[in-house]
Amino acid sequence: MNIIVCVKNVPFTQEVDLALDGSKRDIRKEMLAYVINEWDNYAIEEAIRLKEQFNGNVTAVTLGKEADEEVLRRCLAMGADQAVRIEPGALQADAFMTAAILATALKTMPHDLVLTGVQTDDLNHGMVGTLIAERLGLAHAAVVNSLKPADNKARITIELEGGQDEVAMIHLPALLTIQTGINEPRYVSIMGIRKAAKKELKVIKVEELGVSADDLVPRTIIEEMYLPPETEGAEMLQGDAAAVADEIIRIIKEKGVSL
Repeated sequence: MNIIVCVKNVPFTQEVDLALDGSKRDIRKEMLAYVINEWDNYAIEEAIRLKEQFNGNVTAVTLGKEADEEVLRRCLAMGADQAVRIEPGALQADAFMTAAILATALKTMPHDLVLTGVQTDDLNHGMVGTLIAERLGLAHAAVVNSLKPADNKARITIELEGGQDEVAMIHLPALLTIQTGINEPRYVSIMGIRKAAKKELKVIKVEELGVSADDLVPRTIIEEMYLPPETEGAEMLQGDAAAVADEIIRIIKEKGVSL
């Protein structure tokens, strides 16, 4: 079984005071540490578990700069067999461009299964995986929290809203976006990372892929980012339900909302 996992290096923003850069279209990242995207960590772990069970081959792929090779080294240390970095050059890829570039690269790689994370910690689009599947013509499912291949199919569990799950069979080849909690990602030792640092990475420039010019035009443009305005503390409404309801209506009307 040939498995490809799309991964991304993302800034670690938890417990960090974020600041906007001069363009007000992004945050300042020069002082931020980078880590593997949380959802992708579960995806690569699931791929390696399948490899160990079915004697498959796992390839990790990322669209990123040389500094982003760290995430590929981590995947190799976890047990991936190959790693491919696609060099974007000066491109500032949105979700549509990312999907187009990755799909074009994946067409040249043998795959029975393509795994991505459900979304990324930085942009939270939650759409790249399904866009890749559409471009490759693959059967796909999103928010998968259980995966059991059998012959040319896979039995999957899909997380729905309201705490409900859906069990389905999907034909391979397929693309699945992996939800956190599907497994427990293994610990990566310093020694494992050092060994992975000696392994060869394949680097492909975007212009070598032959992606169409139309697919290299961003479909989404960030006009401005801003921090949420500071406001006063919450107002606690007192009284019985009827009194509280009347007060809420009064506040809403004062805000200019017509009922």
